[in-house]
Amino acid sequence: MSFSRSKRTQPGLVLFALAVGGFAIGTTEFATMSLLPYFSVGLGIDAPTAGHVISAYALGVVVGAPILAVMAARHPRWQVLVVLMGLFALANGLSALAPTYEWMLVFRFLSGVPHGAYFGVASLMAVSVSPPGKRVQAVSRVMLGLTVATIIGVPMANAIGQWIGWRWGFAIVALLAMTTVLLVALHAPRDGGNPYATPLKELDALRNRRVWMMLAIGAIGFGGMFSVYSYLASTLLEVTGVGGEMIPVVLAVFGLGMTFGLTVGSWAADKALGPATGGTILWTIGSLALYPFAAGHLWSIMIVVFMIGCSGALGPMLQTRLMDVAGEAQTLAAALNHSAFNTANALGPWLAGLAIAAGYGWTSTGWVGCGLAIAGLVLWLLSLLLDRASPHQTVQQAL
Repeated sequence: MSFSRSKRTQPGLVLFALAVGGFAIGTTEFATMSLLPYFSVGLGIDAPTAGHVISAYALGVVVGAPILAVMAARHPRWQVLVVLMGLFALANGLSALAPTYEWMLVFRFLSGVPHGAYFGVASLMAVSVSPPGKRVQAVSRVMLGLTVATIIGVPMANAIGQWIGWRWGFAIVALLAMTTVLLVALHAPRDGGNPYATPLKELDALRNRRVWMMLAIGAIGFGGMFSVYSYLASTLLEVTGVGGEMIPVVLAVFGLGMTFGLTVGSWAADKALGPATGGTILWTIGSLALYPFAAGHLWSIMIVVFMIGCSGALGPMLQTRLMDVAGEAQTLAAALNHSAFNTANALGPWLAGLAIAAGYGWTSTGWVGCGLAIAGLVLWLLSLLLDRASPHQTVQQAL
């Protein structure tokens, strides 16, 4: 379903504005982990307790995505994005001012609430201003802001946090969010919204088996990447035997892999979405299976970490497929994708942590991740069978 577009809309500027929002979100999501030692001291709590702050953000994403998506479905997308980024800026600004641990939990939860809805609505807008043959590439441009954040934004926020205080690490994110508000207000197309959208129509997505299948692939299959990423620093120190100064370098290599994967993978997906999705999952399985063997040497683990980073290409593929199968529930389905990713962000590290605690070693995270990716492949194959079993169900290309 298409809406009226401004004649002055410049797709390049629109995608840049949306990517800046992704950069802000990616910076706060990953930088909070690196700032944990500093704000735990500042708030007078131990590190394990401070970890609950990260969980609070993820919970905000999972809860906020469907609620805000349903509420925003009939409103003009540019207005929704401005409001979401405004709320995101406010919550991060309050995080920078949090006086106690309890308030920090509240503010980080609120910071996560707009996350999924922003990416969902931004993906729909990106597709609406792009040619039909470049839909996945349009979605990947929005995601590119998040991956660039892992290369530039996270080290920047961490450095600022170390130099002038951890609170400024959150304040800079608030400034980035306000920049996004300005850019979206200036460059986003003035669509008229969808007057036919209703909460009930959006909730229809929850009765769609294809939607649930795509969400399951994201929640389980994507967990493999997070199972390795969450314990990568510890593996580098304990198994590879490098100094702490090399950790940011390897993390940046991971970010470069994600950027490369998004660029190449989205191009391939626009040619053939189904085969590209299956191929990306197979790539993920192979990369994670190599990880335990590569962990002993810096040169080999850097290569494999780059390969694992490339599997991030799966994100926009699943996002695009979700929008295709969601029917009239475009906004909710697109937003739920990020709830699924945050479920993966919790599931992967939890299962990997169990393997480590059981005595299987730091490299066991690769095998755990490989198992999750294989489960994702099985779900993808089942989705193909579902498509063949229900050929009468139409698939709508999202606009």
